[in-house]
Amino acid sequence: MMKNITQEERLDYLVEEFKADSDEYRDLQTPADTEGKRRVLRSLMNIRMPRSMSEDVLKVQDDYLKERISENGIVTLADIPVTKNNLSIWQGDITRLKVDAIVNAANSQMLGCFVPMHTCIDNCIHTFAGVQLRAECNRQMNQLRIKYGRNYEQPTAVPMLTDGFNLPAKKVVHIVGPIVNFSLTPALEKDLADCYTNTLDICAENDLKSVAFCCISTGVFHFPNKRAAEIAVKTVTDWISDHPGKMERVIFNVFKDEDKTIYERLLS
Repeated sequence: MMKNITQEERLDYLVEEFKADSDEYRDLQTPADTEGKRRVLRSLMNIRMPRSMSEDVLKVQDDYLKERISENGIVTLADIPVTKNNLSIWQGDITRLKVDAIVNAANSQMLGCFVPMHTCIDNCIHTFAGVQLRAECNRQMNQLRIKYGRNYEQPTAVPMLTDGFNLPAKKVVHIVGPIVNFSLTPALEKDLADCYTNTLDICAENDLKSVAFCCISTGVFHFPNKRAAEIAVKTVTDWISDHPGKMERVIFNVFKDEDKTIYERLLS
């Protein structure tokens, strides 16, 4: 079924299947243009609750996403120069990175971002991994609720490891960063440092040798960018020093020019 079809045909098929899968949007008028269809598909994926889906649909989704990621351009470790001591800075879309693990700035529900077309990293990672990622996060959260109670939420700095599914990265480390509601405190700084330490620990435990960190807790979580970068660099540098041979490459993935400049100064 659905063999030898074009990317545009995959998109048309997926839009109709995801519409049919949604009680609220099954009668949505489909745009005629490719970009409009892409927006509808991504939005329907973003709002979809974790549940099973036809293997036929998932196969087409997987083929479609892999082609989209290929079009965006996959970036390998060989494409990213080492800045200092196995550390690199790379500016761009983290979903393009072919590394052992990428880090997702998650929320305490651990199910991804449900806001259609939101530009946060959580939304981007879940979109290009495919709907299997939300289902896997939900499965792990259900197991944790059995253990800790039905109201369980993932604590700050406790990582969850999943497959990358359709992403070039093998794995995704989902971690909840500290939220700065008022002023920055030593406790919040420790929580952020723990995010980096615990992520590197879980990578080492699973023999993952390369990891790309996003700028955890900056942006909507209000952690000051410069201080966040200082904590990130110091924590990672100390960890690598304490665990020789465990990590071949750590990438600080930045999106904003401001963050790129900060990391370049810290690693100069």
